[in-house]
Amino acid sequence: MTTATHYSLFTIHYSRRRDGQAALSFVFLIGVIVLSIGVAVAFLANSFLSSGYGYQAANRAMSLASAGAEDALMRLARNKDFSSVSSYSVPVGSDSASVTVNQNSPVAGQAKIVSSATVFFQQRKLQVIVSVDSTTGQISLVSWQLLTL
Repeated sequence: MTTATHYSLFTIHYSRRRDGQAALSFVFLIGVIVLSIGVAVAFLANSFLSSGYGYQAANRAMSLASAGAEDALMRLARNKDFSSVSSYSVPVGSDSASVTVNQNSPVAGQAKIVSSATVFFQQRKLQVIVSVDSTTGQISLVSWQLLTL
């Protein structure tokens, strides 16, 4: 006695739908993996570029702060009594440094120069202390240091 295999239209249709669901799930899985790899590569590329750009911005801010300190030294050389309790700006290109000069600070006969500059969220601040001779106006450098923020 042989039994005939009998497939109904429902069985064939249901079998094909399960194959399609599996293929669709596989395609979605591959898509998520490719998208995750792409996002990770984009994030790493952005991190590398911004760290290099941050380094350049920090160097530019340091150069601007130095330019501000040198401008204050030049003003002191021209006028030994020069003082600016409120800050003045030293423009350099499209950026600028903010500079203050205090006479008799930290001690009498000395001047303290503080120059700061910010370039794209990278800030640098310098403190320069000079000795100023009251009779000749000669300026001698006592210290030049980068202040931590």
